[in-house]
Amino acid sequence: MHIDLPEKRYYSIGEVAKAFHVNTSLIRFWEKEFDALKPKKNAKGNRKFTPEDINNLKLIYHLVKERGFTLEGAKIHLKEDKKDTLSNYEIVSKLEDIKVQLIKIKNHL
Repeated sequence: MHIDLPEKRYYSIGEVAKAFHVNTSLIRFWEKEFDALKPKKNAKGNRKFTPEDINNLKLIYHLVKERGFTLEGAKIHLKEDKKDTLSNYEIVSKLEDIKVQLIKIKNHL
């Protein structure tokens, strides 16, 4: 899945949910379920997600939505093989980004 977010320090939960095409309630639920998600909260209690949080969300989304892991399975997988999973996911993600760019170039020609 290609996530199109501008380069920023912090993202609101609405921006994140829109980028992932999910409800904000799912993002809040995953925040409770996965220790890797720790968005900062301002004085009002609004969540502000960092780029690191976005990367963790991408990995969680990939495991749960794309590969069909259960929440417990995804938690176990993240704890046991985080380095391998993260590096494999990063490689696939970069290849998908390259594919999107090549398609744009092709359509432009």
